[in-house]
Amino acid sequence: MQRNAMNLPVIRILTLCSAIVIPGVPLTVHADDSASPCAALKRIVAAAPQHFASLSPDDGRAVAQPYGDDAQCATSGGSFQCAWSARDTGSGTNALEGVGADIASCLPDATHDVNSPGRQHFYLGQRGSRTEITAQTDGSTRVKLSVSHQ
Repeated sequence: MQRNAMNLPVIRILTLCSAIVIPGVPLTVHADDSASPCAALKRIVAAAPQHFASLSPDDGRAVAQPYGDDAQCATSGGSFQCAWSARDTGSGTNALEGVGADIASCLPDATHDVNSPGRQHFYLGQRGSRTEITAQTDGSTRVKLSVSHQ
């Protein structure tokens, strides 16, 4: 009797584990509900050759979301632009570095030709049909993203 009483907690734990990890049954995963900066960057770049006609101001907000909450985006003069205040201790430079890293990792075919403390510049494509991506600080606490197509 004593031996069975000691095994009872072990049996309960094993039963619980087998209920959780049953082969072929997916576990419930709660993903972050925030929009993906990568998906937004790819959507913006894909819309560049059509002069961003398929985009709304909301399409760019996901790029800024990890770094600021007040992004304002618009299509203007053949480019798509977003600007926001940096959330990270008021430093636009930290947010700029983050956006630059996002661009580099999300758009691996992009050429990164300017990497300075106040400006990050990338491009995709050949001269004459090139998409330009510029992220830069706008004062000490703001960041601006601009995507244009030649």
